Parts: sequence; structure tokens; C-alpha cells
Amino acid sequence: MASKEPDHEHREDEDAPAADDEDTGAQVAPIIKLEEVAVSTGEENENAILDLKSKLYRFDKEGNQWKERGAGTVKLLKHKETGKVRLVMRQSKTLKICANHLVLPTMTVQEHAGNDKSCLWHASDFSDGELKDELFCIRFASVENCKTFMEKFQEVAESQKSKEENEDASAVAESLEKLSVEEKKAEDKAGEEKAVEEKKAEDKAGEEKAVATKEDKETEVDNTVKADSEKKDGEAASST
Repeated sequence: MASKEPDHEHREDEDAPAADDEDTGAQVAPIIKLEEVAVSTGEENENAILDLKSKLYRFDKEGNQWKERGAGTVKLLKHKETGKVRLVMRQSKTLKICANHLVLPTMTVQEHAGNDKSCLWHASDFSDGELKDELFCIRFASVENCKTFMEKFQEVAESQKSKEENEDASAVAESLEKLSVEEKKAEDKAGEEKAVEEKKAEDKAGEEKAVATKEDKETEVDNTVKADSEKKDGEAASST
């Protein structure tokens, strides 16, 4: 019985070594040239006074539970001109904003019960494009970071309180100054009106005096003419 030999046919395409890529020195120009585009973060006019990695949660009132907003970096940013401070947090991967609100003098931050690495605060947040009253909870990797955040948050709130009081005092001073200016203007206007009235009165008195003087002169002339006429009449009567 003839036996069938295994197929040992040699294939050149399998056994031949792959050819190495050769550098021809040719340069291929890119089809599309991309230009560098400056991306605005909205933080160009602010200085970061706090920058810590953390994880943020918001309390869902409807579900009565905490929901994660994202993990990333929480910042306290102070505006270079106005001095106002806002809290901003973005997710580390997507850079989506998790929190965005001003730190106001009425705000307070407190430690989360049972977790010394977390703390809570209320804020009117604008991260979703509209103001919403939110209860936030933020958790840090260490107790030290949590304490640092709380201390800085309270410090900012207190400084904004002093700033608000100064602004109120400035507003009152400005109002008083404005009132004084308006009173001065009213006095000046009243003085001008009085001067105008007095001038009118003087002019009128002068005109009346001039008219009276003219009438007196006319009367005097009439009397003189009448006297002359009577004298002539008397002389004529005597001659006859």
C-alpha cells in the first residue's frame, strides 16, 4: 500500500525574510497644516491661591443621596482687579467644570461628620450654566489637605466680608458726596435765580423811575408853556 507523504512543498513567500524598510530620503509635505490655537480658560485674569487634588460630590435632594461630580483639582482663584475669589473645579480627564461659584462672606465650611478628610458647604453654583443652590461635599487624600482647604476657604470668606464692608462704606461716602454736590448745585441755581430776579426788579424799578422822570419833565414843560401862554394873554389884555 502506497503511503501518502506529508506535504513539504517549499514556499518562497513564507520562508523568505521580510525586506527592511529603506530610507529613500523623500520628504512628504502634510496635506493639512494645523496652526496653533490659543485656548482661553477664563482664568487669565485670576491668580490661584489654592490648588489641591480632590473628589467632589453634590447632594441630590430628590434622590436623598450624594452623587459624585468628578475627581480633579479644586482651585480658589482671586481676580487681579476686583479682588473677588471664586471656587472652580474641573474633572482631571475631560476638564469639565464640576463647581464654579464665588466665595461670599456669608459662606461657611464645616467638617463632614465621621470623615476628617471631607468637608461641606452651601453655594449658588453656576457650573451648569445657571445658578443652582447646591450642597457640596469634597474629599481629599489627606487630613492636612482638608484642613488647608477649610482654613483658606474661611480666610477668603472673612476677607470678602471686610471688602464688602469697605465697599458699602465707599458707597455711602460716594452717596453723601453726590448729595453734597447736588445740594451745592441747587444752592448755586437758587443763587442764580435770585440774582436774575433782583436784576429784573432793578431793571423794572429803573424803567419805572425813568418813565416817572419823563412824565415829570413833560408836566413841567406843559406847566411852563401854560404859564407863558397865560402871561401873554395877560399882557394882551392890559394893552387893550
